[in-house]
Amino acid sequence: MNLEKYEKKILIVSYSYSGNTHKIAQAINHITGGDFCDIYPWQPYPMSFPELLKQVRKEITAKYRPRLLPLSYSPQRYDTIFVGSPNWCGTIAPPLFAWLMGNDLSGKNIFPFCSHCGGVPGNMQKDVQRICKKSDVHKCLSVINDGGEKIENLVIQYLAENSNFIGERCLSERKRK
Repeated sequence: MNLEKYEKKILIVSYSYSGNTHKIAQAINHITGGDFCDIYPWQPYPMSFPELLKQVRKEITAKYRPRLLPLSYSPQRYDTIFVGSPNWCGTIAPPLFAWLMGNDLSGKNIFPFCSHCGGVPGNMQKDVQRICKKSDVHKCLSVINDGGEKIENLVIQYLAENSNFIGERCLSERKRK
């Protein structure tokens, strides 16, 4: 199979509070070769966990969209977009919610991913699908903490399970190494 003609432009966008989601995004970036950018809220979240939890619960209930710092990539020129966030209270973090709401992702392939600590599982795929109604939203890659040493294998398995050209390309490239 000639994968050249299936080559897509890939963007990885993620918000990470503790660094776990960032490590997952880096693994996706390493495997896919896509462009990568982090989302940063204008006002950082509190470092104290009780304060963070209180603020996050308020923001999620109010469907608050925090102001974000400018990004270096626009999603318009990409076909495939990986979107990552910590799983906060069973859903995506407000900074990713704000980014998704602020961009027209119609016709894009969206691959959500999240980090979590084993708490409320939620349904990240459904949450992203609610926002990106005109996109093809795939199953969410859900990783405990940062996935540790197994993260690259988890990403490869996820891509293969989604039976998308990305997984085929990545797996064939990994076999050549």
